[in-house]
Amino acid sequence: MDNKVLIFGHQSPDTDSITSAIVMENLERKLGNENAKAVSLGHINKETKFVLDYLGIEEPEVIERIEDNQEVILVDHNEATQSVENIANAKILKVVDHHTMSFIAPYQLYYRAEPVGCTQTVLYKMYKEYGVEVDKKIGTLMLSAIASDTLVLKSPTTTAEDIKVVKELEAITGVDINTYGVDMLKAGTDISEYTPEQVINIDSKLFEQANKKFKIAQVNTADLDSIFKNQSYFEQAINEDIEKEKLDFYVFAATDIVNSNSKIISLGNDSPVVEKAFGISMDNHTAMLENVVSRKKQILPPILDMLK
Repeated sequence: MDNKVLIFGHQSPDTDSITSAIVMENLERKLGNENAKAVSLGHINKETKFVLDYLGIEEPEVIERIEDNQEVILVDHNEATQSVENIANAKILKVVDHHTMSFIAPYQLYYRAEPVGCTQTVLYKMYKEYGVEVDKKIGTLMLSAIASDTLVLKSPTTTAEDIKVVKELEAITGVDINTYGVDMLKAGTDISEYTPEQVINIDSKLFEQANKKFKIAQVNTADLDSIFKNQSYFEQAINEDIEKEKLDFYVFAATDIVNSNSKIISLGNDSPVVEKAFGISMDNHTAMLENVVSRKKQILPPILDMLK
């Protein structure tokens, strides 16, 4: 895109991914990079739409691939499998993230990843360090993402840093994370207009470990029964994705934001890996994971450990 520096999060973007790109664009421009442009690797979900509509912000332009030597800034991800097509031939200027690092570059770049619950917690600290004002709109974007990624500070991914930042953002924005955050999460649970294929791609991430290729998809809900009454349709969509992407297995997690647990569907030739990882027995391809709400902290790590 001409001489633009493209800023984007991961594929199947969530609220942290989209808002972090917007907030990073604002920071870059305040620091003198007038070419910074936030884009998206997919259309926004209903939760993120709630946030952007609340603030009167347009959805970032959606892109599918980039040209060779395109200058980019990555937020909320660093894995090539979760990034834009042709990322291997991009010029990555910066990475701001909160996930496990799987990054190698043959050149120097700005890389910042912290073990916190949300990329926006890192970005808030960067604004402070650079002396850039966090206004009400930027602050609300930050607060929204933290509420999303930490399930309003109830997820085990929540850290003391996140809580501290939330208190400061509440003072800046006048927004109460509990009231606003719950409304935002509930807005994101309405999947009545989505096809099964769309549902499993609302928040889906691809991983590779020990020569195994798998996806973990997650959707929030206030009613697990409303999800699993359509289980056969979801299984059909999952199996089609397994065949298309040549996956070894696939985990679809429906996370109950009211009772803080998740019910999963696990399919694929290596699906028994999931049973062993959690010490469970699947019943009709499903199992309940009590007190499990975080893909990053509670679903992915046991699977990676089992594959090792």
